[in-house]
Amino acid sequence: QVQLVESGGGSVQAGGSLRLSCAASGGTFSTYVMGWFRQAPGKEREFVASIVRLAGRTWYADSVKARFTISRDNSKNTVALQMDNLKPEDTAVYYCAASRDGNARIESNYDYWGQGTQVTVST
Repeated sequence: QVQLVESGGGSVQAGGSLRLSCAASGGTFSTYVMGWFRQAPGKEREFVASIVRLAGRTWYADSVKARFTISRDNSKNTVALQMDNLKPEDTAVYYCAASRDGNARIESNYDYWGQGTQVTVST
């Protein structure tokens, strides 16, 4: 069983930056694909970014490309999401997730989820 705990959320003005972090415990972190998803009020949860086990390949939703950067540190069992040039439409609860296998962009392929952290971007 893997436990995931997100941190780093908060409120920021448009154009600002935030860095989310997710700490994992209870499993072999390096064997999991790690992803970030988000859910805005009244909307379904959506894929944001993911990174493969050995911190090589990454994927991003089109809406965050060139603004967000996902990274992982397998020695510290952490995954981070650096968010720059934030926009009001980035406002959502952000979730960290771990997947044993499968397409890293599909929510149903993820086995473990954190509790989420709120990000609010104001104009």
